[in-house]
Amino acid sequence: TAALPGETERNGHGLGYKSVSVGHLEAPPLSPSRLSLGRASSTATSTAAPEQGRPRDYLVLAIFSCFCPVWPINIVALVFSIMSRNSGQQGDTDGARRLGRMARLLSIVSIVLGTIIIVLYISLSIGGNPSL
Repeated sequence: TAALPGETERNGHGLGYKSVSVGHLEAPPLSPSRLSLGRASSTATSTAAPEQGRPRDYLVLAIFSCFCPVWPINIVALVFSIMSRNSGQQGDTDGARRLGRMARLLSIVSIVLGTIIIVLYISLSIGGNPSL
């Protein structure tokens, strides 16, 4: 709300301030650095930060991790991947990005642990059987 010219209010610290509407400056900024703190035009923001598109859901990686013998982890990775895809379709890009990162992390952990388990199983099977 705008006050009448010359009318000031107290801000609780003993200093008076003039009540003006939000978003309007009384005087132009004095330096170029102060100008950069203002609101940027839509053309400046669209050229400076291009739209990155849909966040990745890592569904293929999660499905591939389901072939590893670490069942609880890879199933959870698949669920997070599907949740990421659903969030992206609903327009929640931050949630989709967060869930996609979690699906990627769990898929990678599942693949690494699965590979270690398979290598240990094979090496113990061959090493424990001297007839081969």
